[in-house]
Amino acid sequence: IHPDPTASGRLLIPPVQDSDPGEHQDGAEDGHGGEVNGTAAPAHGCGEGSEHGHAAPITTLPIVSWRWEHVRAPYLVTLWILVSWIFIEANHSVTNYIPESALLICFGFLIGGVIWAADKVQTFTLTPTVFFFYLLPQVILDAGYTMPNKLFFSNLGAILVYAIIGTCWNAASVGLSLWGCHMGGAMGDIEIGLLQYLLFGSLIAAVDPVAVLAVFEQVHVNEVLFIMVFGESLLNDGVTVVLFNVFDGFVSLGGPAIDAAEIVKGIVSFFVVAFGGSLLGLVFGVLICLVTRVTKNIRIIEPGFIFILGYLSYLTAEMLSLSAILAIVFTGIACQRYIKANMDEASVATVQHAMKVLANGSETIIFLFLGISAIDRGIWVWNTGFILLTLLFIFVYRFIGVFFLTWILNKFRLVPVEYIDQVIMSYGGLRGAVAYGLAVMLEKSKIKERNLMISTTLIVVYFTVILQGVTLKPLVNWLKVKKAANSDLSLIEKVQNKVFDHMLVAVEDISGQIGHNNMRDKWNTFEGKYLSWLLMKPSARKDRDHLFNIFHQLNLKDAVSYVQEGERRGSLEFIRNKTAVVDFKKKFDDDMSDMVPDIMADATSDAVPYATYL
Repeated sequence: IHPDPTASGRLLIPPVQDSDPGEHQDGAEDGHGGEVNGTAAPAHGCGEGSEHGHAAPITTLPIVSWRWEHVRAPYLVTLWILVSWIFIEANHSVTNYIPESALLICFGFLIGGVIWAADKVQTFTLTPTVFFFYLLPQVILDAGYTMPNKLFFSNLGAILVYAIIGTCWNAASVGLSLWGCHMGGAMGDIEIGLLQYLLFGSLIAAVDPVAVLAVFEQVHVNEVLFIMVFGESLLNDGVTVVLFNVFDGFVSLGGPAIDAAEIVKGIVSFFVVAFGGSLLGLVFGVLICLVTRVTKNIRIIEPGFIFILGYLSYLTAEMLSLSAILAIVFTGIACQRYIKANMDEASVATVQHAMKVLANGSETIIFLFLGISAIDRGIWVWNTGFILLTLLFIFVYRFIGVFFLTWILNKFRLVPVEYIDQVIMSYGGLRGAVAYGLAVMLEKSKIKERNLMISTTLIVVYFTVILQGVTLKPLVNWLKVKKAANSDLSLIEKVQNKVFDHMLVAVEDISGQIGHNNMRDKWNTFEGKYLSWLLMKPSARKDRDHLFNIFHQLNLKDAVSYVQEGERRGSLEFIRNKTAVVDFKKKFDDDMSDMVPDIMADATSDAVPYATYL
């Protein structure tokens, strides 16, 4: 199956033009073949012995046959994933110092070198179609589904400021600075105009969620810092792709054709695509909740609806030329609260584990192919000025943008973002496969220095993921950044947090101010009266009653304490040892008769093994 990159018909992912034969081997030769991840595959499902799509004649019926070329590409990719997982699992001591993403890229260097030594050509590449349609959606869906909603929405204002204003600032500042250096003669004789520099600045501004998630999950920074960086990386991917499409359209129009009306259209398109994709994601999230509300009798396929409808939200946004990344993010965010209550516990566990496996597998493929792509000599073009200035500008302007925006936000935040956290936010602006995927989609007909931009993007990805990723944890420890709490909250702490939330709402009411606590309280009231009734099963609504939950937790705590005390005294030995023989009447007739009357009524003077009651 070979998806046609030119059939997307979209704004979010522009059509991919065939590159020069020496650069990428995209497409078939003479119309008789296809490609899987850049590898020539036999047409019509033919294996070895195929030539120009026709099977070789046979003279006798073979019992078995060797069909390596028929499965070569998927077999090798699957084998690489298996070896990568074993390699990572066997080197936990190494991953304490080097992030898995950096190790996978280095492993990709090794695999790419082996392929080049064997074939003298790079036969495997990460194509934009494979990346955007088959790898990225499951990573983003997992990120949205596991998003801590309360923490995310409590900091949503700051996240939007970093994701929208910060991304626009990074794109514009990098593009304009590179153009200014070019006009000053710092890059030699290259054919790149102002609009093309802004286009490159838009794709290189993306803080990649895959790279950020892979690194920050190992660092264990505090919750607020993590949600700031991770939330920004999720949302700014959608913003970056929208900016990329706007500037790509401007490059296609050409400088003389761009007037005030076109600029206004570009701004309107930016907001329509971004917010339209988010709204579409919320619609699909509601649809998933409605479906899981009536899946009581089809538990076995219940988890599949989350994956299918989540992916459909991505494809529908792509079909409507909206932001597919934002659509699938908000699909996961919108549905997680209700489907966990609607579905059976086994289904919830299935969704959680399957989503993690798919996301981890996709991340493995992405980072492996980022490393393998470095061995493709056809894409490498070196310009010292362009590459070094790009690295300098993305680093400097990231720091400037974060510190300036945080300075403004701290004037309105109840708990300001600390200086050390700002340093980590700035240093943690890792670039990844999204930037590379956008760079590969640049068209040679419009961007003459396309290969230079691809090469620079790869170097930026390697620099940020490997160098910054490896040094991030030592930097966190050296600066003594507050780490995330490892222990779960006790029942009394949860009750206290609820009390504090209500107290803050009361203070805002008395002072006449409408803050986020007041708005959250109104939302909870609306959600409890209407949304829960619409999207949640009646039995699930009963289980979510706060008083019922507290009563249940208290009973559970008492039961655990009772069992522990019984084990200590030896009266509940049968819980750990099913073959134990316990004579309840002889041993606990006086002490336990009031506490466990049912057991005492059934017990006899004869010792009966506990296993007989199972």
